[in-house]
Amino acid sequence: MLQELLALPPVTLFMLVMNVAVGAYSLLVDPSLIDRWAFKPFRVVREKEWSRWLTAGFVHVGFMHLLFNMITLFYFGPYVETVVGSGRFLAIYIGSELLANALTYAKYKDAPQYSAVGASGAISGVLFSFCLFEPFSLLYIFFAIPMPAILFAVLYVGLSIYASKREVGRIAHEAHLGGALGGLALTLLLYPAALSIFLSQLGLG
Repeated sequence: MLQELLALPPVTLFMLVMNVAVGAYSLLVDPSLIDRWAFKPFRVVREKEWSRWLTAGFVHVGFMHLLFNMITLFYFGPYVETVVGSGRFLAIYIGSELLANALTYAKYKDAPQYSAVGASGAISGVLFSFCLFEPFSLLYIFFAIPMPAILFAVLYVGLSIYASKREVGRIAHEAHLGGALGGLALTLLLYPAALSIFLSQLGLG
């Protein structure tokens, strides 16, 4: 397992290590870090706490939250980073997180009690970037249900919009949506060949 980790592309490996290290520290040693680093739209501008736009992506509400995000990054990050290059991959990862938080900010900027944590926005961006290159690759939802990546992407966006409007559960659905759309847009912007690859996979290229 250690050998597999060390063989990962550099940005994927760095993000995995940072997320696990910070996540474990905040959950086991200093839980107050979660609150201090969380994305709080009401405070980021009023209190000029700009760092929250990035720090929120490294703290999680629990080990299952952290584990799910890191498993997704482990499986899809290396592919995307290898295709687009480490510099572009870093931009897609960070950019997706920022765009996820931007959507959250737009919705909750006047809600003093709202806060969000986790790398889900960035991970959604990586996953949707992967979908551009491998739209018919089978994803296993909940590790059991096979589904083509392109179908998953359509359902994911639709359900995120629906859940965000109805505020279903305690999940930041708007952040997932912002990250996913950010991953698509940034991949197409930074790696234009992704569009022709996607169209050729659909038989339109």
